[in-house]
Amino acid sequence: MKVTFGALVVTAGVCGLLSFALLATSLGTDYWFIIETRNMSDFEDMSSHSGLWSVNEDGKTHADSIDPFSADPSGYSESELRMLSMHGAIVVLLPLSLVLLLFGGICGLVSSLARSPVLLTATASYFFICSLLTLCGASLYIIYSYQALDETERLVGQEDLAYIHTSFGWSLGLAWLSYGLEVVTSALLLVAARTARLQQRGPTAA
Repeated sequence: MKVTFGALVVTAGVCGLLSFALLATSLGTDYWFIIETRNMSDFEDMSSHSGLWSVNEDGKTHADSIDPFSADPSGYSESELRMLSMHGAIVVLLPLSLVLLLFGGICGLVSSLARSPVLLTATASYFFICSLLTLCGASLYIIYSYQALDETERLVGQEDLAYIHTSFGWSLGLAWLSYGLEVVTSALLLVAARTARLQQRGPTAA
């Protein structure tokens, strides 16, 4: 069964739209990291879930108290400054990827209508770059979270943390799904570019 050019670009468009929607939902929700207590009343107020910019505690959402761009470096240790730098990179990379996805959708539409192999290849490369930004942002968040846990353990001790369960939430999962769809979109556009090139050369070239 031969896949047509139209089917390739439509599938790529759907994947691109889904990747944008998933990443936008991921950035707009605060279930990136979840903290739950385990039968210890002293830590009841620590039950929370957080996003990139906000923390939800007991149903009340408030903005993250630390701004990685305006924080005074003199008040933090070297490890804390490293985590602030990572947090700053995360909140730049992921929104940047989202914005680039929007422009990528426009480029994809234009190149598909033009049936231009060059434009389709360029758009595929563009989506691949977007996927790298999403990958770097999501990976940095995981590294950042583990380092934050290590720093907390150093400050309060391992025994106190034994009563607290931490996990990554579905918001981070959506970011990973978006990354996968961005890669799929890039691959489909590359195949569409090859199909368009063969069609332009004529049946003998195929």
